[in-house]
Amino acid sequence: MSPEASEPAPTTPERAEPKAGPRAVPVFLLILLLGIVYGGMIYFDRASGWFDPQVYAPYHSASELALYQPPTGGLDLSRGKTVYDNICALCHNTDGTGKPNQAPPFVGSDWVLGSPNRMIRIPLVGLAGSVMVKDQQWNLAMPAMGAALSDDDLAAVLSYIRQSWGNKASVITPEQVKAVRAEIGNRTQPWSAQELEAIH
Repeated sequence: MSPEASEPAPTTPERAEPKAGPRAVPVFLLILLLGIVYGGMIYFDRASGWFDPQVYAPYHSASELALYQPPTGGLDLSRGKTVYDNICALCHNTDGTGKPNQAPPFVGSDWVLGSPNRMIRIPLVGLAGSVMVKDQQWNLAMPAMGAALSDDDLAAVLSYIRQSWGNKASVITPEQVKAVRAEIGNRTQPWSAQELEAIH
């Protein structure tokens, strides 16, 4: 046997596995990413209203929304909003839509849009028993949440309710609150819906 026959056959070298190495990100991708972030910031600034709960589309800011509110006869509704947020919003929601099995809505309610003399009486001594609000029966008691408020604060919060969320009723003045307070005297018994319906 010849020496050439005993040598192993030569092998072909295997191809090396491809390896990924560090590579620079193309500049145009960085510019595109920055452009998207910047555009998003501009959109947020113009369309978010900065999370103001009183801003709804298509309005972009609270000041723009205020331009479409009815005239208030010189009454500062921001004072009423402050009182509302501190006292009423817990049950009736910051947007006046109420809460199921807890408090009826103020939005579009005949009790809100109706007689000021009737509306003033409710927070002064409360309301108990069955009452119909926007075709829904409610049978819950409301305490006298406004009894401790001044005439100015009660007038402000009631006016805020009557002029917010699309409601367009007249404002209530401190003089009206004072007159109703004097009329009901020392009453502490909550009103019934039937009693209030007789008041105009």
